[in-house]
Amino acid sequence: MNEPVLNDQRPEGHVDTQERDAARRDGRRSGELNFRELLRWTWRQLTSMRTALVLLLLLALAAIPGSLIPQQGVDSLKTSRWQDAHPKLTPVYEKLSLFSVYDSPWFSAIYILLMISLVGCIVPRTLVYWRGMRAKPPAAPRNLTRLPDHASYRTDAEVDEVLEGARALLRKRRYRVETRADAVSAERGYLREAGNLLFHLSVVVVLVGFAIGGLFGYKGGVILVVGNGFSNNLTQYDDFVPGSLFKASDMEPFSFDVKDFSVDWLSSGPRAGMARAFDAQLAYRTSPDAPEQQYDLKVNHPLTVGNTEVFLIGHGYAPVITVRDGKGNVVYSGPTVFLPTDQSFRSFGVVKAPDAQPTQIGLEGEFYPTVAFSKQTGSYFSAFGNTLDPLVSMIVYTGDLGMDTGTSQSVYALDKSKTTMLTKKDGAPYRIDLRPGQTAKLPNGLGSVELDGVKRWTKIQISQTPGKHIALAGVILALIGLLGSLFIRPRRVWVRARREGGVTLVEVAALDRSGGGDVATVLDEIVAALPGAPTKDTGEDES
Repeated sequence: MNEPVLNDQRPEGHVDTQERDAARRDGRRSGELNFRELLRWTWRQLTSMRTALVLLLLLALAAIPGSLIPQQGVDSLKTSRWQDAHPKLTPVYEKLSLFSVYDSPWFSAIYILLMISLVGCIVPRTLVYWRGMRAKPPAAPRNLTRLPDHASYRTDAEVDEVLEGARALLRKRRYRVETRADAVSAERGYLREAGNLLFHLSVVVVLVGFAIGGLFGYKGGVILVVGNGFSNNLTQYDDFVPGSLFKASDMEPFSFDVKDFSVDWLSSGPRAGMARAFDAQLAYRTSPDAPEQQYDLKVNHPLTVGNTEVFLIGHGYAPVITVRDGKGNVVYSGPTVFLPTDQSFRSFGVVKAPDAQPTQIGLEGEFYPTVAFSKQTGSYFSAFGNTLDPLVSMIVYTGDLGMDTGTSQSVYALDKSKTTMLTKKDGAPYRIDLRPGQTAKLPNGLGSVELDGVKRWTKIQISQTPGKHIALAGVILALIGLLGSLFIRPRRVWVRARREGGVTLVEVAALDRSGGGDVATVLDEIVAALPGAPTKDTGEDES
């Protein structure tokens, strides 16, 4: 006689008859996967918790280059400087989309697969929690005295009286009660399952909220010199990142002017020289016909217009520079945005005068709000962020600035490939240092450069995220569900009563499913309140 195969461990070479018949019907050999089974296997692998954790780790690793390598959409000037400093690595990084990691196909693929995996993990578990929340209390075990927390006593009360008293008592204690034969089953703490259910559903809600914001929203930035204005249309932005389904018609028709900007500098203590508070005074209109309103724009206190938020995210200095060419004509004049490079607001900027005669003029240099000189390095530095002693120091370039080719250029970078740097007789760079009100004449009759003054600029971020309230609601629901699943203790209680030797034997047991809590105390309270229960001073034995 053949021995049975334990645990479904079939002998090598064994082929199940049903499997063989199914394979014959599908037109394949036994043991081969058809396309449907391959898809099912792939889906199971993708929606496993192990795969979700691996994808989450990959997403974290993929975000590392975005933190270490300058990103084109975040800081174009820093990115161009990095590219100039690493000419060999730049082509490789561009092919791998490392200068725009979060917009790259490989990062998007990881993110999409993670979302699919999470949803595939969450939905089946949600159904399990739903069924658990609606389930009835389980039947009483055959031997209640084998449970860790149990008690029993004998009484003259009838079985029906004991069971009815147990039902009333447990319902009063907010247990869900079910009577089966000679026992009452009760359970409480179903909200723990509801907490698990709510937590898992909230994850989906958060994902939906972020998806809506990413698809229909947008984020843009603009640098405005104090005194200038902005109108909310695409041509006004310095950088603009729209969602995949964004429509320009959804933009709010507001406008605003930056009337003033103030900074509160710390002048004493260990943090002296740092800025404590920023405040941009705006005059805005919600529509062209709306009345003008005032608003103090501060960090983390955005201006909200409809579904759009206006944030203050940065500030700096814009030296007012005037350039005259060799014929005395003004070829450049106005505030020039210099971008900060350190906490003391030492800033970098360029000036381009393509219409200068007899040759184009380019200036590249740094601005120091409070200039100081280091004897060790032999160079200037900024000692304080406020404009106590401002100075602009720039190097002069002449020649073709590359602005007539039709190719777009960054206003913060100077194309020096076809230019010549002016030098002194000893070969050192010809540098002009200007304080407000000073003028420097350029050699060889090229013209002059004047620093008329210094203005401030503010960096404004404008964003519209339609799904932010959905995502916020999801986060709140997740916290509520997590608290419920952590602090609600599900407990089960069974009371059995049966006639034995002319008296009623009552057995009671309790079980804490969360593995904590003082179940013995709860058991004692229930036993003491049951009909016919002995008192502590009667001298009767209670197991």
